[in-house]
Amino acid sequence: QVQLVESGGGLVQAGDSLRLSCAASGRTFSIYSMSWFRQAPGKERERVARIIWSAGLTNYADSVKGRFTLPRDSAKNTIYLQMNSLKPEDTAVYYCAARAEGYDYWGQGTQVTVSS
Repeated sequence: QVQLVESGGGLVQAGDSLRLSCAASGRTFSIYSMSWFRQAPGKERERVARIIWSAGLTNYADSVKGRFTLPRDSAKNTIYLQMNSLKPEDTAVYYCAARAEGYDYWGQGTQVTVSS
């Protein structure tokens, strides 16, 4: 199994930056990919960024491309979501997820609220 612990989040103003963290533990050697998802009230959960762990390749949703990045610290088995130029429509609960050995693991979620 893989355990994920998120940190960060909070209330910011439009245009501000914020960084989320997600630390993985357990069978981290088996991780294929890690992702950040978000879910706004009344909307479906969407993936905003993903990294293929072994290759270090990242991809982003169009809605965040150019504003969000997904850096990682391999030694700490930790990924981050660096969010710049935040908009009110970025308000959501953000979840970290990992795919390992055919299973999906989820963090507890952290609230990000962007005021206008």
